[in-house]
Amino acid sequence: MLERYLTAASSYAHSIDQLFLLIAVIVGFWLVLAEAVFIWFVFKYREKDGRATRHITGEEPELHRWITIPHVLVILCDIVIIIPAIMLWYNIKQATPPIDRTVRVIGQQWAWSFQEPGPDGVLDTADDIRTVGELHVTVNTTYRFELMSRDVLHSFAVPAFRLKQDALPGRTITGWFRPNRLGTYDIQCTQMCGIGHGLMAGRVIVETQQAHAAWLMLNSTPPGTGQPAPSAPTAQGATVAEVRR
Repeated sequence: MLERYLTAASSYAHSIDQLFLLIAVIVGFWLVLAEAVFIWFVFKYREKDGRATRHITGEEPELHRWITIPHVLVILCDIVIIIPAIMLWYNIKQATPPIDRTVRVIGQQWAWSFQEPGPDGVLDTADDIRTVGELHVTVNTTYRFELMSRDVLHSFAVPAFRLKQDALPGRTITGWFRPNRLGTYDIQCTQMCGIGHGLMAGRVIVETQQAHAAWLMLNSTPPGTGQPAPSAPTAQGATVAEVRR
């Protein structure tokens, strides 16, 4: 089960992992230090016969350093965390790289539907491919996604990509990802969206250029035929939802 969280399959997954590691090391250091000092105080200042209890107000000058010095050090550690966090947020959420393809992701109770361009590479044309529960993408290709919800609040999450974005009814939210590792990866909904929330699963399949081109030709509708594109098989156990336009 942990493999889905340990696998890094997108261009920014390792950067997010490094930020979490930085936070874990800094916070973990202060946790261990604080608990060690606390336990030391418990034994050092425990009740002893013949020693009077001392009332401490916290205003004594010699005790100020126990508050001031750790306070300053914690603020410095916060700065060490905040600076790379802001830089990472900007690189992922603000500075969109050149886009190769665009896909549409639609959440509804209780399935993920996808629309992606056919062989012409353009979305909203006759050869578009629509699938439920399964998204096919090409490795080392930068994708822009258009995320929307048909009913309630959902959250599109691909743990292996370190991607999580809420889908809000009435809004189209955009983002991007660049898969850099071949394989099949879980898609989850991470917002409680109703009784079938636990069944709202899917998968993203990262393919080579050749494999993806073959899948496009097999599933797209040739212009002028008027026939719907055959959908790829849904992920095992996924709920099939009706797609309404």
